[in-house]
Amino acid sequence: MDFNQIINREGTNALKLDFRERLFGTNDVLPLWVADMDFPAPDEVVDAIRKRAEHPLYGYTTRDDTFYQAIVKWLKEQHKWEVSSDWVEYMPGVVPTLIMAVLAFTEPGDKVVIQPPVYPPFFEVIKDHKRMIAENPLLNTPDGYLMDFEHLDKVTSDKKVKMMILCHPHNPVGRVWTKEELEKVGEICLKNNVLIISDEIHADLAFEDNRHIPVAMVSPGLADNTITCMAPSKTFNIAGLNTSYIVASNPKLLRVMRRQLQSFHLFTGNMFGAEALKAAYNEGRPWLRALLDYLEGNIDYVLDFLNANMPEIKVHRPEATYLMWLDFSEWGMPSEKLKNFIIEKARLGLNYGPTFGAQGEGFMRLNVASPGKIIEEAMDHLLRARNFIR
Repeated sequence: MDFNQIINREGTNALKLDFRERLFGTNDVLPLWVADMDFPAPDEVVDAIRKRAEHPLYGYTTRDDTFYQAIVKWLKEQHKWEVSSDWVEYMPGVVPTLIMAVLAFTEPGDKVVIQPPVYPPFFEVIKDHKRMIAENPLLNTPDGYLMDFEHLDKVTSDKKVKMMILCHPHNPVGRVWTKEELEKVGEICLKNNVLIISDEIHADLAFEDNRHIPVAMVSPGLADNTITCMAPSKTFNIAGLNTSYIVASNPKLLRVMRRQLQSFHLFTGNMFGAEALKAAYNEGRPWLRALLDYLEGNIDYVLDFLNANMPEIKVHRPEATYLMWLDFSEWGMPSEKLKNFIIEKARLGLNYGPTFGAQGEGFMRLNVASPGKIIEEAMDHLLRARNFIR
């Protein structure tokens, strides 16, 4: 569990590195953007993949009961959520799952609610399939981001709104929604007949004082109206293995999603992903505890550094995820100028705020899931760049 080890990812087709020229116009930036980690997966996961790779046949495979039981066990032990394996279905990834849900439960011209600033593909899975976005923007307060429930009720009262895609924990603002907040969301959506698709891919990355509560745990009624999307990918840095899953206690919802999975012929999955999930969920908890401690150390460093050297850059401490949502508004730059400044002067590859919605003007997203020396170097780059501001 040496998270300080700097591992060269060159030559591995890592998106984080190989897309720098395309995204930033140069390779001369520290890549702290795409949401994967610069840490090796747990040894148990690597060993499980290696063991399977030693068998020389790589034909079509399926998932046996041990795959589903690993998920059931993990959800019970990690989140105190008791689910039946009959409620669980494999999916190739959370974003493809969102697309399948949008296609299955809405029609062209229908509206889907999202809460910007939010993960950019949320916009795309709606617009790309001729549905309409209904925004319920989060409120940026001195105490952190909050939901605007009065506005959510107003938005979802529109009969054309059929679905809400909830980000929980929220990317990029790092909120872990409380039980009370989830109850209010559920009450509004049930009243207005709006289906909830809950993206909970960062669920395992909630820090100690912020327990993640799956939406479907809040009440039987809310469980009946929710499809939960989860994966081990963010938790154990295995996103390239394309293994996620949904949980739905409502058999009608689950049946529709299974039919979508079959219709797109996406059900075969990745044999290495299945082995990785089982190893991670059955043996990866000590590694995860160490990871969370390390990530909190990186977050502490960034917060302390900014407070001491650049207090005008505002950021709420994330309650979950390894992502930090930096507010550069006091630098007084238009977003496009800020983006170029961060690339050219700070030589940092961060996520551009406006891709998360209009509420991202003046913001950039920083991924701190790298060895501490890399994060220290990034902060030094930022401080030196600040000297160029006039």
